[in-house]
Amino acid sequence: MPSYETLLSHMKTESVTRTPAVTPDPRRWIVLAILAGSLLLIAMDTTILNVAFPSLVADLQPGSVQQLWIIDAYALALSGLLVTAGALGDRWGRKRLLLIGFAVFAAASLAAAFATAAWQVVAARALLGVGGAAIMPSTLSLLRAVFTDARERALAYAIWAAVFGGGMALGPVVGGLLVERNGWQSAFLLNIPVALAVIGFGWWLLPESRGPARGRWDWLGVGQSVVGMLALAGGIKQLGKSGVGDPLPWLLLTLAAITLTVFVRRQLRIAHPLLQVRLFASRPFSIAASTLFLSMIAMGAVLFLTTQWFQYAQGYTPLEAGIRLLPAPLALVAASMVAPTLMHRFAIRHILGLALLLMAGALALPWIVDHTGTLGYPGVALSLAMLGTGAGVATTVASVTLMAATPTRDVGGAAAIEETCYELGAAMGVAILGSLAAALYRTNLPADVTAAARDSVGEAAHAATALTGPAGTALLDTAAKAFTAGMTPTFLIAATLPAAAAALAWTQIPKNLRPTENTH
Repeated sequence: MPSYETLLSHMKTESVTRTPAVTPDPRRWIVLAILAGSLLLIAMDTTILNVAFPSLVADLQPGSVQQLWIIDAYALALSGLLVTAGALGDRWGRKRLLLIGFAVFAAASLAAAFATAAWQVVAARALLGVGGAAIMPSTLSLLRAVFTDARERALAYAIWAAVFGGGMALGPVVGGLLVERNGWQSAFLLNIPVALAVIGFGWWLLPESRGPARGRWDWLGVGQSVVGMLALAGGIKQLGKSGVGDPLPWLLLTLAAITLTVFVRRQLRIAHPLLQVRLFASRPFSIAASTLFLSMIAMGAVLFLTTQWFQYAQGYTPLEAGIRLLPAPLALVAASMVAPTLMHRFAIRHILGLALLLMAGALALPWIVDHTGTLGYPGVALSLAMLGTGAGVATTVASVTLMAATPTRDVGGAAAIEETCYELGAAMGVAILGSLAAALYRTNLPADVTAAARDSVGEAAHAATALTGPAGTALLDTAAKAFTAGMTPTFLIAATLPAAAAALAWTQIPKNLRPTENTH
């Protein structure tokens, strides 16, 4: 296995030999606009269903198991295929895979919009995940190919991070506006014209890009990675739904651990691996990936729990809740745009460390406010703005560092690793920290509260609507206070994750690392 010093030397020499010799692609900013627009669609689609789901359930009346599959099918298919899609784009052509992914995405959206049964929506959502898996690694890989100047590439990655983070938060707002006027089908129909536009402009303007020719396609590795990632994503999600007492998530996580261990060991042995796992031998690469993963655990938990707090503890509609979440994405977009300038002027480890500490402070703030007064929207809005600022800088710096530490031939695999950190990190935040908040919620409820209300704050809100007069109001107020009392210490515990990532950044990232500079 190559040493860290060898890989760091490669990062420097690659910049020396590659960047000055390559003429910048004159279409690179148009390419960025096309890829940013495509990514915005994918990012919004991860959260837009949250708003459309109630009316979809009322119309198609799926059973409880079908409801879970409608929610989870997209993320499971996406997570399971990211590694394979990244390797396939390197081998087959990243532009080709991106356009095929959007064709699949458009077809799946059309099928979902005209579905008349729940199983059809489940199948369409799974197909959307297949399309998303083809699209997401291709966007980062194409950006790496067309932006040959390191400083310009940092700005392109910053825009990529801003679009992805902003799109996830804008999904409920845009979805709420569409669904209230045109029904749940509009949440899927929105995808079709955007996908067709990307296919048309992409076919015309995007350059083709692929890695060097390699040996035979690793079908066994594909099977191992798909099974392992599906089991991992499924286990995390099931753990969040059923809790630690259910054996199923632990069986899935055990299967994932065994399968992925076998996959990694095999990839280290074979001559032409599906995924270049030796990338993790580079400290900048592994610290950047860890930063993204830990940050998304915290972000996923915050967005999930804060949305519930707005709707159930504060009584807002999904659209109103989405609007009140806007301080986070707006700050994230602004901070992402500033990050490349900061990276060019200051040491990477300082920028990354301070951004992660800002995230930790943002997560601790609701607990501090709740224990010194009454937690209201001003305190939550400030926390969201701080969190978005820290996350915008941290994810941009981590993304630029991760891709700069990757040899050109392996950018598809690196992009897949980055996307996996985003997807699994957010899912783990909802599963683990969401379960912790639910347990603390039940602990803070009085003993005489009904069993239905003890199940979740959502069930308590439904039970309160069935009661008339002061009884319903009292139950809702009790549940709201208990949920707040469980949410704020969960955020405080989540603050340890970016704090730990900050410590790693300061101690492990080299002082002289400058991924935004070209060395001539």
